[in-house]
Amino acid sequence: MNETNVTMREDPWRIFRIMAEFVDSFQTLSQVGPAVTIFGSARTKPDDKYYRAAIEISKGLAKHKLAVITGGGPGIMEAANKGASHAGGTSVGLNIELPHEQSGNKFANVPVHFHYFFARKVSFVKYSLGFVFMPGGFGTLDEFFEVITLVQTERIPQFPLILFGKEHWKGLLSWMRTRLEKDALISPGDLDLVAITDDPQEVVEFILDYVRRVGPPGSLPKAFA
Repeated sequence: MNETNVTMREDPWRIFRIMAEFVDSFQTLSQVGPAVTIFGSARTKPDDKYYRAAIEISKGLAKHKLAVITGGGPGIMEAANKGASHAGGTSVGLNIELPHEQSGNKFANVPVHFHYFFARKVSFVKYSLGFVFMPGGFGTLDEFFEVITLVQTERIPQFPLILFGKEHWKGLLSWMRTRLEKDALISPGDLDLVAITDDPQEVVEFILDYVRRVGPPGSLPKAFA
């Protein structure tokens, strides 16, 4: 059997696997309530200042009855799940099957498993009312640009987008101002969609301010409604 025939035979069945991931994740996450996603590197160690900051941020969110969603793996993801779990909150881990560096952490008390990156990314956005981007690599950058594009193009509401770690992010923001904004590749004011801070409590306040402005949990805007 040639490669074309194999693809034609397998692809329709792959659709059912994709559908199953959406059904399972939507069913689980629809019960979580208002949530904030925290992105960041899988490689960050427990003695790193950003690991400790992620714990503090997620504890603060959990104390205000906000669930914390992460990618479910080690590093910053583990720290955020740990903080939420230790504060008695809902700690969601959307884990992805990868050949390197990704394994589920033990602090996610609501684990959801994915094979497909795109199904996982939809779940991050659909069930969050704010996004925190800790220092990270290609994956974190991908998630940042994905979410800011959705906000910029008004495909989702103008949720809080918070970059944590001024030293880490300042070069990227400077480049976006001097190249993207200056060359009119983005619109004036697009960078105002992003807040930047080094203060974990300020992150929590950004989120709470949004909730206060928009209304109680039942009235909060939903992505991809």
